[in-house]
Amino acid sequence: MSDTRYTYEQLCSFSESIFKSIGCSPEHAATATKTLLSADLRGIDSHGIARLSGYVRLWEAKRVNATPDIKIIHETPSTAVVDGDSGLGLVVAPFAMQVAIEKAKTCGTGWVSVQHSNHFGIAGYHAMMALEHDMIGVAMTNASPLVAPTFSIDKMLGTNPICVAAPAGQEPAFVADLATTTAANGKLEMLQRKNADTPDGWVQDADGNPSNDANILKKGGALLPLGGDREHGSHKGYALGAVVDIFSALLSGANYAPWVPPFPAYVPMPAQQPGKGIGHFLGAMRIDAFRPADEFKSAMDHWIRGFRSCRTLPGEEKVLVPGDPEREYEAERKLNGIPLLEPVVADLRQLAVKFSLVF
Repeated sequence: MSDTRYTYEQLCSFSESIFKSIGCSPEHAATATKTLLSADLRGIDSHGIARLSGYVRLWEAKRVNATPDIKIIHETPSTAVVDGDSGLGLVVAPFAMQVAIEKAKTCGTGWVSVQHSNHFGIAGYHAMMALEHDMIGVAMTNASPLVAPTFSIDKMLGTNPICVAAPAGQEPAFVADLATTTAANGKLEMLQRKNADTPDGWVQDADGNPSNDANILKKGGALLPLGGDREHGSHKGYALGAVVDIFSALLSGANYAPWVPPFPAYVPMPAQQPGKGIGHFLGAMRIDAFRPADEFKSAMDHWIRGFRSCRTLPGEEKVLVPGDPEREYEAERKLNGIPLLEPVVADLRQLAVKFSLVF
């Protein structure tokens, strides 16, 4: 399937206009846009502007509050709980991460759990906010229940991503941003647009049998934890997803497990909800709370170069350090534009018509 390239500035202007059209303030529209498009720049197309219409549909379903009163509802010197007032997670999570950073400036570390939020884009954007402060950033969130635990047919967890970002000196930052499933749901959506099948180990059908159908979730199937099956360590992916759920929701008072609100607006909300909205967990650790920042960053450079100098398998060019592919995508796309698949372009054009805009 062919794609068309758009500049970051073009997509930024359009996205901000859409967020303002649903009632966001200029400040929130700018924050939401920057958060959203960070995914496209970093090559994570499943979580970028392709999801813009999904946020609009959540707003139309009155599940997103475009003018939230985001506030701290509980705190200690180094911790806080933030209530997102059902706002866009693209706005709520950066607010919470900034709280964590400010607490880390004072206490050495800052930890913030969030309730009453929505889908927050890529975890990497929030964790990387800490880098410019010589801090290590941590970000995670629970998500729509699409994942069957090992040995289960029932969907109990989301893709529940984790990101850890650590600064280096002369080398680029280390950024490990990953779902706790073999593949994120957005990857299925991309395959659906291409009419392609999934690789083995991504999904199972409604009866728990292995499947390669990218549309299997619509037929009662489930995503699989990282590892795919027990023999390949899916119990570890299941455990990691559970940790994210506990940190994001049980600490904050958000919904958890199968009661997390689904991202697609057409999917009914769970009948009973033990908490409020979707939950996130953000953290910042000041490096000089452990050792001098320059020493740490110099050691990170040495660590990274050690991995880069590893011997490679036949046919492989180099060993990658977490964050390398996304950084390379960002450099290329800033120069040559962001590619969008035809179905995504068509979707954005429908949004433009809806709000009397031009795309």
